[in-house]
Order: sequence, then C-alpha cells, then structure tokens
Amino acid sequence: MITLSSPIVSAAWLNENKHAENLIILDGTINKSFNSEQIQIPNARLFDIKGKFSNVSDPFPSAFPSQNQFESEARALGINNASAIVVYDDKGIYSSARVWWLFKAFGFNNVAVLNGGFPIWKQEGFATERMSQYEGLKGDIIAELNPNYMRFFDDVKEASEAKTHVIIDARASGRFNCQVPEPRAGLRMGTIPNSVNLPFTDLLEDGLLKPKVALEKAFYMLADKDDPIVFSCGSGITACVLALGATIAGYKNISVYDGSWTEWGSLVNV
Repeated sequence: MITLSSPIVSAAWLNENKHAENLIILDGTINKSFNSEQIQIPNARLFDIKGKFSNVSDPFPSAFPSQNQFESEARALGINNASAIVVYDDKGIYSSARVWWLFKAFGFNNVAVLNGGFPIWKQEGFATERMSQYEGLKGDIIAELNPNYMRFFDDVKEASEAKTHVIIDARASGRFNCQVPEPRAGLRMGTIPNSVNLPFTDLLEDGLLKPKVALEKAFYMLADKDDPIVFSCGSGITACVLALGATIAGYKNISVYDGSWTEWGSLVNV
C-alpha cells in the first residue's frame, strides 16, 4: 500500500510503483475524450474534467462540481478511500494540477501529480498502451468538502477590495498587462484589482516543475509563507499549477479562484 509523501512524483518512481495494489493512475488531460487509437500510460483511467467533474450547468467553464457529483464520478472510476492517486496530462503539468487540487478540495490527500506528465513519461521510454475505458468495480471514496480550497466571485471581490489576501494571477504576462487579447472570444482584457502576476510557466523548466528552492524564490517576492493567497488564471486550471508549486514551497494558506478571469472579466465591466 502506497502513501504519497509529496505532491509530485517522477516518471521513474511511477514506473517502478505502477503495479502497487492501491495505486490508481488518472489521465487528467483537459478536453480529452475516449479514443482507442490514442496512447496512454498503462491502466490509466480518463478523468473527464469538463464532462464529469465540472458543474456543466454553470455559465463559466470547468466550474467546481458539487460534493455529490465529485463523489459519484470518482467512485465510478473505482477510486477508494485507501487509493493512492497519480494524475498526469498530455501537456506536461497543466490540467493535472487541477485534478490534484479537486481531490484535495474534497478531503482526499493521497494524491500527486506526475512531474512532466505524459511527455516526460514517453521521453523516458516507459511503456504505453492504447487508451481503454475503465470497466472495473465502483470505489468507496467519501468526499468531504474543504471550503477553504476554492474561492468564488464574492470571496475574491471582498479580498480584492479589502486587500485581505494576496491575489496571484497565473496568466501569461502579456494577458495580465493587457498587451494581448484574451484567447476566449468576447472576453475583455484586464486584471483583478490589487492582483499580481506570476505566469505558471515560470514554475516550469524543460517540462518539469522547478526544484523547491527555485519555487520558493518565485513566490518570495510576492507573498510571505503565512499570507493568505488566492490563485487566479483564465478559467481556474493553471491557477492550480501555482497552488501545486506553492504547496511544495511551503505555503499552506492558499486557495484557487474557481471562475478566475473568465468569470471576473464577464461580471465586472471596469
């Protein structure tokens, strides 16, 4: 039985432990659907962020699911309370961090992100297989919502106005500084007032998360380790990469703005 002591694991570690009794490997690639012609890490199960693990009735993308929805869909993937979960994505470290953060938000902590994701797994020459659908037993995971992990519009509006939290935006600097348009059609350029910028790509090097010392340096000028922090981005995905890096760097009072700029820029006109 594996207990994960770090929020990230290496491809070599996963390859060595991939047959552990309680290990479940999740493919958390966003916007991915089943295709038997695609390849995956052996025995991976598709974690459908947008279709299964988001509130699809919400007007904004990838919205936080309900506790019941998360528990039901996680059980359908065969996830148990005793499971150890490693999640990866096809881009490297991108949407896998969102999956990691969702599990933590629902009280499940034995979860880690594959450092470098599928690109590094393939680069290291480890085995792959054609994509398959999970058809095993249902799991028994019990979701218990931790309300401090996700922040919503009213929370961030108050944090911005009263300056109670450090708001750190993971978007590229060009977007944060309104030098390039938002990629989402019809979404205005802008920033949340009193927010600062740390592009999530600044935490990565050659597809891997930077070492702890470099992560500490990246956050050092923006926030003290005991500051309450809210991470934002375009739609709540790459903000979780910052949450991952901050966790490794020793920050504990952190949260993610679920709707991020897509919501804020739609609801606030100036």
